[in-house]
Amino acid sequence: MVLVEVFNYLRKIRLQNDLTQGELAIKSGVSRQTINAIERQRIARPNDNTMLAIAQALNCSVEEIFLT
Repeated sequence: MVLVEVFNYLRKIRLQNDLTQGELAIKSGVSRQTINAIERQRIARPNDNTMLAIAQALNCSVEEIFLT
């Protein structure tokens, strides 16, 4: 149940930044498929480098997206 809440934050923050999955992928340096898998809860916990890259691309902390 916690995982559902965590991954919903990525989609919410991405949309607040008016980014598509593809745009976030380019900005963060990860694949669009990875962004999609995280948002759809297919990846239980992204690796640290992926989480950091996405957070930096969204100008927020890792905790805001993945741990709250």
